[in-house]
Amino acid sequence: MVEAVAEIVAEHTAGSPVDPQIRWTNRSPREIAGELAERGYAASPPTVRRILQEDLKLRIRQACKSLTHCHYPFRDEQFQHIAELRDWYLMVGYPVLSIDTKKKENLGDFYRPGSAYTDGFVLAPDHDFPSRAVGKLAPYGVYDVGANQGFMLLSTGPDTSELATDAVWSWWEALGQQRYGRPRRLLLLCDCGGSNGYRQHRFKQDVKDLAIRLGTHIQVAHYPPGCSKYNPIERRMFCHVSRAMQGVILRSLDVAQQCIERTATATGLSVVVETACKLYQKGRKATAEFLERLPIEFDNHLPQLNYLATPKSY
Repeated sequence: MVEAVAEIVAEHTAGSPVDPQIRWTNRSPREIAGELAERGYAASPPTVRRILQEDLKLRIRQACKSLTHCHYPFRDEQFQHIAELRDWYLMVGYPVLSIDTKKKENLGDFYRPGSAYTDGFVLAPDHDFPSRAVGKLAPYGVYDVGANQGFMLLSTGPDTSELATDAVWSWWEALGQQRYGRPRRLLLLCDCGGSNGYRQHRFKQDVKDLAIRLGTHIQVAHYPPGCSKYNPIERRMFCHVSRAMQGVILRSLDVAQQCIERTATATGLSVVVETACKLYQKGRKATAEFLERLPIEFDNHLPQLNYLATPKSY
């Protein structure tokens, strides 16, 4: 019977996303039991399940999204460079901030996945029409790697580089200056795309203006293309924020803020949340003066991904 189950699994293979040699079937134990009956074997679904697990060493798993189609030629070199920068900044006691925009959400009566304890039913419309949204939430996050502390600036406008730098400034006023005083340098870890992309001259200008405003040197290091999930904020903050918001219908900005503020972990993570005081505009371009002078110091190592903004005026 074990050999027969192995043959059925081999005949109905869904194909492994990792290795073609790995047995990977989407047939259920009940379906396999039915095919065994056609071959003259009498086995219940629990028996088939035991054969799959104990004899064939198969386990229920889902495909892992770990293969990248973006093969940046200097991927490993940039990761090593970021690790060296991060270790040096933490050793000296300077801030290391991981920044990014969390997934945007429609505000209103929209279904969201997740479950919660309730003594009734939480009802949502059977169709999610974006036109019925009362706004679109753009939550921009700042994660302090050394302090294991998060900050999130909530905006109902578009995701822009100005929102990114305003989030860092708001973090500084709410948390940073009390913890670090006036540090000479600050490290920003960013993805390579979006509002904080490495090709965005407007982002570089906004970072330069932020450095002048803070009176400190801001060093920026972008993760290579296709590697955004390695940004610390993704696995150390955003995943816990998503857990705090699961199953909640975001009818307003206040509801979103209350949920995100509850984010906490056993290792001490907490998240401070503020609401942006202005609406951000799309389509902002770097000024001609900035492009002409380009007052940014690019590193010798992969200058397209690594650069420094000084507090000196331009």
